[in-house]
Amino acid sequence: MSSIRAEGVAEVLWELKRAGKVATFSSIAQRAGFSAGSNGRTVKTALKTVRRDWNHLQWWRAIGDDRSVDRDEQAGLLVESGFEVISVKDGKKNTEVLTLADVDNHLMSWEQAEAAE
Repeated sequence: MSSIRAEGVAEVLWELKRAGKVATFSSIAQRAGFSAGSNGRTVKTALKTVRRDWNHLQWWRAIGDDRSVDRDEQAGLLVESGFEVISVKDGKKNTEVLTLADVDNHLMSWEQAEAAE
């Protein structure tokens, strides 16, 4: 049985797919009507449900608030869908993280989408 939050996230993922965009955990949660939780924990939990119950939805369009991408499955799926994944230096942690090339152009802006309609 899916949760109300997972259903909301599923709706947002469908919007992202139609727009060909990605979104951060916080913006997905806000669009779905709840808080993302600490480090996006609430969204990540909802995404697990989405992957289980609606595996046709593109869960990998949800990226970290720091715009990071998971190295394993998510990065591969993004590349398969035409996004360029790059490694960048995280100045705060002094480590390499993955993100999207030109990430700002790939992030969903619901305000712009609604204005275009």
